[in-house]
Amino acid sequence: MSATIARMAQHVPARDRLASQRYLTVTLNILALILFGLHLYVRVLPPTTTPIPGPGDAESAWWGLWPAVYVPGWAIFLGGALFFLSWLWSWRQLTRLTEAQTTTEKAASRPWLLPGIAVALFLAFFMFPIVHTRWGDAYILANGIAWPDPSVRLVYSWQAPLDVFLHSRIWLWLHELLNWNDAIPVYRILSPIAGGFYLLALLGLSRHSELAPGWLTFGFLATLGVLELFFGYIENYSFAAAGILIYLWLGLDVLKGRRSLWLAALALALTNAFHPSTVVLAPSLLYLGWRSSLRRGEHTGSSGNETSSAEAPVATARHWIGTAAAIAIPMLVVATATILFMERGGHGLHSLVSSDRPGGGDGRWLVPLFQTATKWEHYTMFSWPHLRDFLNEQMLVAPVVLPALLICTGFLLFRRSREHQQRDDRHKGIDRLGDPVTGYLLLAAGFHLLLTWLWNPDYGGQRDWDLFSLAAIPVTLLFVHLFSRVFRHRVALTAAAVPLLVLQALHLAAWVYQNTLPWHWPG
Repeated sequence: MSATIARMAQHVPARDRLASQRYLTVTLNILALILFGLHLYVRVLPPTTTPIPGPGDAESAWWGLWPAVYVPGWAIFLGGALFFLSWLWSWRQLTRLTEAQTTTEKAASRPWLLPGIAVALFLAFFMFPIVHTRWGDAYILANGIAWPDPSVRLVYSWQAPLDVFLHSRIWLWLHELLNWNDAIPVYRILSPIAGGFYLLALLGLSRHSELAPGWLTFGFLATLGVLELFFGYIENYSFAAAGILIYLWLGLDVLKGRRSLWLAALALALTNAFHPSTVVLAPSLLYLGWRSSLRRGEHTGSSGNETSSAEAPVATARHWIGTAAAIAIPMLVVATATILFMERGGHGLHSLVSSDRPGGGDGRWLVPLFQTATKWEHYTMFSWPHLRDFLNEQMLVAPVVLPALLICTGFLLFRRSREHQQRDDRHKGIDRLGDPVTGYLLLAAGFHLLLTWLWNPDYGGQRDWDLFSLAAIPVTLLFVHLFSRVFRHRVALTAAAVPLLVLQALHLAAWVYQNTLPWHWPG
């Protein structure tokens, strides 16, 4: 059999494989160039006349790129020079591409580099805090938590039970001592701390050989616009973002048999309690349980302990019962504890179905199909403004990820169809889409992206960017996983990734810079 496979593999010459790697690298380099051009294009659009662009403003139409508008000209010049240097370096690297340079080669080890960058980012979270309350419920949170009348002070909220309670308690304990008139200082402390948890999980993920080279995983997840949530951001999503990454990290360890399923379930349960929108990750947890149970069954079957045909169903039932318990018990414990402390605070289930119901101002959860009915609905499901907001969201929080993911997926499917009967054993596990890691990340990313498409943004896509930004985390993990699968050559992988990484890092810098500029509510 192995001889037959080897003969079949000879039908795919090495030069053809190298050519395909070059084509993919060039395609991704062109994508980076186009995205950089779009960032320059928005700078020539007519300026807006209001602090928050309105529907008729050109800048508002493509708000996903608007951070570039606020960057000084000299910074655009330096950033552009850095991007083009990385782009030219990438093209030069392609001239070094040979069959011998596979992704199995290990680059020079610098164990201090990624932790050093993580420390620098953590310090930056404290040094460059957001200075305004224009996004989402930031104004309400900053003032409601610190409201002078304790009877109406914001302490409990079903929109983010643990998050609001944690911030309100910290403010209550420290506001007199430190003379805090609002809750903004609390967010400037806790938001970076949430970012620290995010970075710790990211360092753990960067050691996962199943995903991609460590620098690649770290780089793409550390340059997402999601990191804005950690720069003293005033909203309910900072700990939810960290929780999502921690859950995904633990889930990958579960797939490899390194950790117990209940630990991943507990991480997701706590994340749900910080922000209930993350319950959309539940299908990925069920998949994790299914894969975990299958792995336990295989391990038992290969351990040498033979079971009779009568005992086999009992052993199988035990596996599945144990899996169900590992998922259900952490979920039920955290959910019950959350309900009890909300009830104890006088904001229990009666509030969840009345004054604090999901769906915002009009109580409507989803984007309307054919007609808007309230002032909180801005477009219908299949309209151009809805699609445009969806695209803007992706450009703001992960400008390179989704288009590059689509390109890599298309390439992977094309290569799989061509080499279906010609793979050798060494590449069988690399090129398939059905491996457990891909399935797990695909479910997490797919359902979270679906939420961003279906859920109705009360304030409009631009001001509610943070609600939908969390989906970029599982999507980016899926991207780096597939990215390392489509590139069999280390040089090609590096040449394709570096311009994309530089562009996304520049975009993040512009997004952070914009939010540190002075700003006041009109009127």
